[in-house]
Amino acid sequence: MTVWLLVAAIIGCNACGDLMNTLGMRRHGKVRDLNATGIARMLKALARNGYVLGGIATMCVSFFAQMSLLSVAEVSFAVPATAGGFLLETVLARVILREQVHWQRWLGAGVVAAGVSLLAW
Repeated sequence: MTVWLLVAAIIGCNACGDLMNTLGMRRHGKVRDLNATGIARMLKALARNGYVLGGIATMCVSFFAQMSLLSVAEVSFAVPATAGGFLLETVLARVILREQVHWQRWLGAGVVAAGVSLLAW
């Protein structure tokens, strides 16, 4: 039971983190300068971006949940089980970000979710 709670935490935090980072970067705008000055300016701006900071925080929770999961489960279970987040992230991209998700992506996310469900047996 603890293993599946950790899997759920990882999936949920990864999905929320990716969603928040996407919103934050869309608010920030296109990254143009990849020289040292441009990167420093971007990091300074992102340090004030609540969405990015929230995304980083939830990704940290996901990371520590992943470390906990790896301490109690085999990696051959842990990594594929957390791939179930692809379906959740596809749903969130469609519903919250209003992205166009074509049938091929839905099919791909569904196939991954079906594979993850096999791990429960």
